[in-house]
Amino acid sequence: MQNIALTPQHLLSIRTHGESAYPEECCGLLLGTIADSVKTLVEVVPTDNAWTAEAQDNWPEQKDLTEQRRYAIRPEDMLRAMKHARDRNLDIIGIYHSHPDCPAVPSECDRALAWAEYSYIIVSVRQGSSEDLRSWSLDAERNFQAEEILAAEPTQIKK
Repeated sequence: MQNIALTPQHLLSIRTHGESAYPEECCGLLLGTIADSVKTLVEVVPTDNAWTAEAQDNWPEQKDLTEQRRYAIRPEDMLRAMKHARDRNLDIIGIYHSHPDCPAVPSECDRALAWAEYSYIIVSVRQGSSEDLRSWSLDAERNFQAEEILAAEPTQIKK
């Protein structure tokens, strides 16, 4: 089982982004380090939800895929975050997004688009207020498994 360590401020940043984007999904990147079985979050990088009609074309069997039900991160945002992380001796360790008026459980689309090495933090936002927040990672069979969220103090995080 993987674990992810983060501070109360990281949680607040993710929750606040989810609430401000409601009723659409928010999304962003998680920068940090990986040692043994613990991913340590150092920086939350909010991004715009770039889901578009072109992205919808990849899922023709599902007509409800809008910014309220899906997210996408622009390649240039990903590249900028990769460079920023590299300059700070960090890695992209995951992605976060919200589920408006839905549980903090990965969808089939989330699973299909997920990368094995990343953590996926999902925050449930109901009627504009964040509720449940959970972290997930893919196992060897490409199924999501819950990750334990560990509390870290800001002084424990090397920036």
